[in-house]
Amino acid sequence: MLKHRGFPSRLPGTDQQFTIRRPAAGGATPLRARERYADRRRADLAADAAFLAAIYEHFGTEPFVRGNLDAGRLSWVLGREVIPAEEDFDPESYDALLRLDLEQVQRSFPGAID
Repeated sequence: MLKHRGFPSRLPGTDQQFTIRRPAAGGATPLRARERYADRRRADLAADAAFLAAIYEHFGTEPFVRGNLDAGRLSWVLGREVIPAEEDFDPESYDALLRLDLEQVQRSFPGAID
């Protein structure tokens, strides 16, 4: 599992996790796109915006390896703001390539990326 050095581990002052410390014993937690409902908590939306801003700051719009990025946090933005960067995307692999859809980020979280 690739560890993204310099990537924030969580949203400061909260328990909103962005990375994991070690690989899971049974393999990577599968990524699955989770539906965001309009009544989602403000803290969760703020964490999503901060996570996307960290991805943009760390990787830009280039493809990146899932590595130690938290599956739960990725699943909230998967299929919308973060999309697979390869045809044979494996949601259960720490080596899966993803990329940021900058236009979707700007539509969903205006101001998150300047």
